Amino acid sequence: MKLSVIFPVYNEQATVREVLDDVLTFQMEGIETEVLIVEGNSTDGTREIVQGYEGKPGVRIFYEETPKGKGAAVRKGLAEISGDIVLIQDGDLEYKVSDYPKVLKPIIEGEADIVFGSRARDPSTHWQYRQFHGLEAVYGFFVNIGGVLFTALFNLLYGTRLTDGATMFKVYRASILEGLVLKSNGFDYDWEMQGKMAKKGHKFYETTISYHARGRDEGKKIVFWRDGIRVALAILRYRFFD
Repeated sequence: MKLSVIFPVYNEQATVREVLDDVLTFQMEGIETEVLIVEGNSTDGTREIVQGYEGKPGVRIFYEETPKGKGAAVRKGLAEISGDIVLIQDGDLEYKVSDYPKVLKPIIEGEADIVFGSRARDPSTHWQYRQFHGLEAVYGFFVNIGGVLFTALFNLLYGTRLTDGATMFKVYRASILEGLVLKSNGFDYDWEMQGKMAKKGHKFYETTISYHARGRDEGKKIVFWRDGIRVALAILRYRFFD
């Protein structure tokens, strides 16, 4: 089978090289990997690092003239995939490439069409997987609570039983994405994508993954109030109006 890794990246100069190298060295029996990098015209040197991967086997790079948001970058990647399985990878170190086998195995073995790597299934943290100190702890608390509330709202409206609807680790069998039309440009694209899959009757499989949260000083881009409102509206919109 072939794995298509969509890699949207914007201003991740400190970590993008390490993540890309991990993805490109990932090996799993029976799996061929392609990496589709969508670079959002970064201002911190990320674009120059990404350019160094041009011509590497299995790598295709798409350059945006202006940053359009993660959702727009994912749409571009989805239009270019050639694999049987789709995984969306961030350019930071919060998630580990070494967890790929956990999220890929259920699809490879035919047990699932959609697999989420859940942070909330870790008994040592449960939903409190962002644990910071000082004022940053307040930010972490609200983002943690937001994830719980949005996941609960999603479950209520879509009839699912997710524990972590906001995880990055979302893997799809490519065939179920055919004909999917996404409209969201920001972080709300996640909820649009899984909402439309839920409305089509697809079941969600979750597995436990590791997670190392980063704070705003390390480049975290989520703004709780701005992105929280967008997520809430997306959950409602794509349940009732789209």
